[in-house]
Amino acid sequence: MHARIRAMARLHNIAPFFIVNDLKASLDFYCNTLGFEVMHKGGDAAGNFFWGMVRRDHVMIMLKSISPEIHPLPNCSRHEWAPWDAYVYTPDPDSLYEEYVSKSAPIRQALKDTHDGLRLFEILDNNGYVLCFGRPVENNPNPSV
Repeated sequence: MHARIRAMARLHNIAPFFIVNDLKASLDFYCNTLGFEVMHKGGDAAGNFFWGMVRRDHVMIMLKSISPEIHPLPNCSRHEWAPWDAYVYTPDPDSLYEEYVSKSAPIRQALKDTHDGLRLFEILDNNGYVLCFGRPVENNPNPSV
């Protein structure tokens, strides 16, 4: 038994890693449509980039193009009950939704309060991945379905 109790280590964020068909097209989508910036790109010794990291605030997403025969496999393509590939907490989904609508982002699910207590909307990225942006509904006795 340890005499001293150590403080629990803290976590700050997580970065999903998405397989993509075309790295350049994916970086362009995340930067131009969703407001991310490229943090890093990596590749081979010849300078051929095949993976990258994008960031917006504290949210990071890693993107990698493996080979022409390896394609994205979003959760929703495997089962309808697994619609999201990433859930991104935002304290103000309403403002973010307005921003993305103004940029003609592909909205999969419009902004709403769900029956299970979330205020959210969904974006479909250029590879078919579903990103859910939202937060828990607080003190709302009548959320919509």
